[in-house]
Amino acid sequence: MISLLNLIAFLAVAGFAVYLFVNLVYTRYLFINLGKKAEFEPNLKERMNLVLTNGFGQSKLFKDKKSGMMHLVLFYTFFIIQIGLIELIIKGFIKGYEFPFGEAHKYFSLLQEWATFLMLLAIVYGFYRRYGEKLKRLQWKRDGKAAFVYIALSTLTLSILITLGFEAVMLNHEPNLVYAPFSGTIALLFSGIGTTAGTVLFYVFWWVHMLTVFTFLVFVPQSKQFHELFAMVNIFFKKQGPVGKLRKIDFEDEEAEEFGVGKIEDFTQQQLIDLYACAECGRCTNMCPASGTGKTLSPMDLIVKMRDHLTEKGAAITSRQPWAPAFAFKNTRANQLALAGSGAEEVAAAMESVRLIGDVITEEEIWACTTCRNCEDQCPVANEHVDKIIDLRRYLVLTEGNMNSDAQRAITNIERQGNPWGMNRKERANWRDAVEDVTIPTAKELKKAGEEFEYLFFVGSMGSYDNRSQKLTQSFVRLLNHAGVKFAILGNEEKNSGDTPRRIGNEFLFQELANANIETFKKYDVKKIVTMDPHAFNTLKNEYPEFGLEAEVYHHTQLLSKLVEEGKLKPNKAVNEVITYHDSCYLGRYNNVYDAPRDILKSIPGVTLVEPERKRETAMCCGAGGGLMWMEEDTGTRINVARTEQLLETNPTIISTGCPYCLTMIGDGTKAKEVDEKVQTLDVVEILEKSVI
Repeated sequence: MISLLNLIAFLAVAGFAVYLFVNLVYTRYLFINLGKKAEFEPNLKERMNLVLTNGFGQSKLFKDKKSGMMHLVLFYTFFIIQIGLIELIIKGFIKGYEFPFGEAHKYFSLLQEWATFLMLLAIVYGFYRRYGEKLKRLQWKRDGKAAFVYIALSTLTLSILITLGFEAVMLNHEPNLVYAPFSGTIALLFSGIGTTAGTVLFYVFWWVHMLTVFTFLVFVPQSKQFHELFAMVNIFFKKQGPVGKLRKIDFEDEEAEEFGVGKIEDFTQQQLIDLYACAECGRCTNMCPASGTGKTLSPMDLIVKMRDHLTEKGAAITSRQPWAPAFAFKNTRANQLALAGSGAEEVAAAMESVRLIGDVITEEEIWACTTCRNCEDQCPVANEHVDKIIDLRRYLVLTEGNMNSDAQRAITNIERQGNPWGMNRKERANWRDAVEDVTIPTAKELKKAGEEFEYLFFVGSMGSYDNRSQKLTQSFVRLLNHAGVKFAILGNEEKNSGDTPRRIGNEFLFQELANANIETFKKYDVKKIVTMDPHAFNTLKNEYPEFGLEAEVYHHTQLLSKLVEEGKLKPNKAVNEVITYHDSCYLGRYNNVYDAPRDILKSIPGVTLVEPERKRETAMCCGAGGGLMWMEEDTGTRINVARTEQLLETNPTIISTGCPYCLTMIGDGTKAKEVDEKVQTLDVVEILEKSVI
């Protein structure tokens, strides 16, 4: 009779928990379905490789080695323990049950014991990281849910060992300290209590374990632990193609009344999956240059706030309760909206009055992003933050006509004169006048003379108009001439690349500029393009092809490295300097170009290359990306100064980079720190020129 009651109770609890779990997961699936459908490129091989590498391989987590090892242990021991859970459940109904593994069962038992113990150690270490070590990125939210996770997981693991220990007492088995070392120790400690007491305690802890399992099952979809299910889904459905590539807006769509994202459901379903995949680990915010220098933007908070907003609005639209059991969450806003009834006018009015931009996400947050992608590079579940911010900017700029005033000035200048300063568009090629003994032909001049060129040098607005950047341009053409490379420029036919307008949110102007440049490239049958501007490099290489560009695109450090390797440029003069190299975001994280500039510096006699703590993938942004080069930074510490301080820790005599924007920002940083007379800021091309010519 007791056995039957035990079975009925178990089936009732398990059935109710599974029902709630499925209902909660389905509810969030419906919320995600409110988003716009996104194009899905199968590429199954590439997607599965991502799942294996980032999901099962946990590669992103190992950017923090301690945390990575902890999560790796948790991840795999969790799966191992689930196999043992099936056996443990059956033990509650069939005394002494074991999987029919024969002699191999003792090894299965040993694996289960050690997996459980290692999981417990990982949980204890995780608790220490949050509450003992007080890891900065985890201190943002020391709430009850985080504490519950540690308590629940600790209870899960301990109850397994205790239950198995009392099972041995119940069955009057000799404690096995070889193949069941931990539960065997418990059995040894309590061996004198007798089989009756052992039986009672076995069922007590068996039920403690089962209730914890099913409570945690219901808890998962309602917390950050939902990433345990959605992380793999998110990684699999991750946007394919070049990282950071933005979606094209179809301005010919006559049905479109708005552009950008002004409502949560304007995001694509793929983007909304990100919201529920977030693990709230704080890695993104920990590396964000805006957050780290006192700005209001936190990439993690951005995702969490939009997730909560989606849950609330989804509850109102679908009339589904997002929290369960409902009686425990009756005071939550989302459940109240769900209970108000589908289509109710008051519900619609309540949610329409909550603006995504303004009430959920502030404009200050939106304009603080440098689009550096440090957040995305760190994210273990493949969340993409930057495209969401750009979509919000697009709504402000294209739909509301609302833009940061500094950004507006730069955009207006680009519209009128093709450069952010508003200088005369006919002066774009005037930098040539300062270069002596080097012929710098335009594509138009060569075509008229019937001559060909191999590379089109896309100079960009910085290299054409900015006095400091013009020196980089001049150094580069001298080296190209020295190496015998046949090249041409567009001169006054060149347009702004469009990177600044696109990242600021003016997609219309970007497309106008891109199409104009592509037509010019086609007119001169351009096959290879080289540029010194990583922003233009990224735009031309990864975004122009969608608009019809068919050409190979190189960054100047890639071409220079190739010329050095081929012996066409021979660094033979010593440059006795201690040099630290700053990685540009759009060259590094966007395009994985890290070695070319370093190879150039290593090839120069006398150079001592020293690396800053934050380098390559983890390098901090200089503060110029995302159009912020043209906006005044008036909150917190200036990003360029913070980055300069990091670089100065290496005690260099030269800070080098491969980006005119970075060079300007770091140069301003050395002036702010009053070290500009002791520490030079030079582009790689300038240092190479010192050694070659």
